[in-house]
Amino acid sequence: MGRQYKILLVDDEADLLRLWKLRLESKNYQVAVASSGEEALATFAAFKPDVVLTDLRMPGIDGMALFEAIRSLNKSVPVIIITAHGSIPEAVEATRQGVFSFLTKPIEGASLLQEIAKAIEATCGGTGDAPENREEWRQDIISQSAIMEELLSRAKLVAETDSTVLIRGESGTGKELLAIAIHKASQHRKGPFIPVNCTAIPESLLESELFGHVKGSFTGAVKSYAGLFQSADNGTLFLDEIGDMPLHIQVKLLRVLQDRQIRPVGSPRPVPVNVRIISATHKNLEEAIRENTFREDLFYRLNVVSLELPPLYKRKEDIPLLAEHFVGILTKKKDGQEKRFTPEAMKILVEAEWPGNIRQLYNVVENAVALATSSLITEDLLFDAIKQHQKKILPLSEARRQFEQQYLIQLLQTTQGNVSQAARLAQRNRTDFYKLLNRHHIVPSLYKD
Repeated sequence: MGRQYKILLVDDEADLLRLWKLRLESKNYQVAVASSGEEALATFAAFKPDVVLTDLRMPGIDGMALFEAIRSLNKSVPVIIITAHGSIPEAVEATRQGVFSFLTKPIEGASLLQEIAKAIEATCGGTGDAPENREEWRQDIISQSAIMEELLSRAKLVAETDSTVLIRGESGTGKELLAIAIHKASQHRKGPFIPVNCTAIPESLLESELFGHVKGSFTGAVKSYAGLFQSADNGTLFLDEIGDMPLHIQVKLLRVLQDRQIRPVGSPRPVPVNVRIISATHKNLEEAIRENTFREDLFYRLNVVSLELPPLYKRKEDIPLLAEHFVGILTKKKDGQEKRFTPEAMKILVEAEWPGNIRQLYNVVENAVALATSSLITEDLLFDAIKQHQKKILPLSEARRQFEQQYLIQLLQTTQGNVSQAARLAQRNRTDFYKLLNRHHIVPSLYKD
């Protein structure tokens, strides 16, 4: 059985909402209702509808304002606007701005169902997959945030083309997972997905690894080798950390992208290849171009479509989902008891800065699962693991307090608890200096020999 598509209905008339809800539920749609634009926006992120159906005239956030807000969250969700004021200029302007369609009250049930079916077909049904398989391409990407939904919507559209894709983002954000998802949603999905880390292969071997070689072409080439491009034929080649690719290999890669054929090392004949190229980098390639370490012409070939993976701190609503997912994987792998985070522990995870992104989150969760002696993961199990990489920005008052306290302790250590000498070094009078010590709960006698 195919999945239920989700419809969000928005109207300030309760009777109409009830009527439309019943009609849609009778056709196996999952329906959420909102009586205002404000309520609709609060529902949107949690419900993640496939289609939004909204009245135009509502107090507060009206239909067009709601459409603009939804568009800023996720451009791929079709919005159908309904109005009793069937003005042609309004309809033309709305559709020009990207509204899927514009219906006039009173609406016939058949028309309503037809428009919703069209909207779903336009955004969910273009690949020819069975309904239950349409989300399989992205099932390894754990996310519920609006920023990731928008990115995945763009990735799905790009996947259906043959364009080269450049995935950008910090280390540990999941660039390879996104590349795999694009491969799974593409026409190359039945072919192989071959990942290559350009920093992991020695420069002297990279050309041979990518393009192959013929027997005897260099010392040690005791047999011919097809290379990764030929291994990825009719599939996808993922070039990770493309910014570290040596310049002489960049020239050869550019030629492959232009000619769609490779020349193995030592071979006089080119070999045609049908490969989708997805590349990724955490580096600023524009800066690398200015420094002459990356070719500008190759950059434009690779950067036909650019997808930017956000750092974890920009998708905090995904942290609980990811953390619980990792706990599930780790306890299943170890065949241990189920574990869950206390609310205080989850608060620490959500508020952390995560300079190492999802990779760091996984390591912290793995550490906590290993140390947990009960079914609860408490905050004390997280502190040490997070602190190793933590660079949380403190409020100015707290940073000043910490600095003053450490400064006073160092002064007293230097003067071996002599307050008069410490006050002179700090260029403060003795009375003020004692006040500072009291404020920071520092006892001078503890620092005397």
